[in-house]
Amino acid sequence: MAIPMIEAIDVVKSFGDVKALDGVNVSVPAGSIHGLLGHNGAGKTTLVHILSTLLPPTSGTGRICGFDVVAQSREVRSSIGLTGQFASVDEQLNGRENLALVARLLGASRRQALGRAEELLEMFELTDAATRPVLQYSGGMRRRLDIAASLVGGPRVIFLDEPTTGLDPNARIGVWETIERLAKDGTSVLLTTQYLEEADRLCEQITVLSDGRVVAGGNPAELKAEVGQRMVTVTLASRSDVPVAVTALEGVGIRATPQETGVAISAPVAAAADLAVVVRTLSDAGTEIAELAFTEPTLDDVYLTLTHEATRKPVPA
Repeated sequence: MAIPMIEAIDVVKSFGDVKALDGVNVSVPAGSIHGLLGHNGAGKTTLVHILSTLLPPTSGTGRICGFDVVAQSREVRSSIGLTGQFASVDEQLNGRENLALVARLLGASRRQALGRAEELLEMFELTDAATRPVLQYSGGMRRRLDIAASLVGGPRVIFLDEPTTGLDPNARIGVWETIERLAKDGTSVLLTTQYLEEADRLCEQITVLSDGRVVAGGNPAELKAEVGQRMVTVTLASRSDVPVAVTALEGVGIRATPQETGVAISAPVAAAADLAVVVRTLSDAGTEIAELAFTEPTLDDVYLTLTHEATRKPVPA
């Protein structure tokens, strides 16, 4: 079995009496995007800091590319790139100078540094802005340059800590496309985010954290199936059809609920294929369908349900 590129095993981190992480487990294979989803204070950034050697764990084990984050911290740091919540590039330098500076700090010659800078500027579609001071960059451009800077050393693993916070929708989509390209090229990505649509789009696997604990994990579809609910809403042509439709659907094992509009009903269904059963049943009952809508559960539903359940669980004494 392939060694996970990012691994946390029973990681605990305490700050005095406060337990920021409580037995967290995460495993990320090569070339995949793994999401850490949680509210402010859930422990996402703390875990990233431990896995990137910025903080030692109180107990438990972290490994990057098979290297222990405590005992082999130098090897870990040479294998990773890290982009924090705020851009770390120098606003007074231009894009090319920022990337070349990072390369020189990593030991590259001047020629090698400029060559690597040009590669990354092209990769991140910043070539036209290469000679402009970063102070003049938009938020999205600055974020892309920040991610590019974390890739100067060619890391196999990159940590992205809420990389799209504060960006407008167009800039956010641009950063998403950049992250997708990284994974496609074989980079393993651990992404922390509060944006549910971001996790849904980007992540093959998601770990949901609440108050330092893992409350759920799986791919987006699995999480939705676990706590979400598919719903079909039928708008009927006449109010008088509502009780008829409810009775007919109950006869085939589907529990329908009248809506406040007075001419619509909603019912939970197991799969999209059940729509055919609903339509056929209502047609056989002589009701006329004016409109039909099918909605899938969202990660919003999943997250709100999981975090609500987590806060209700008693903490062991």
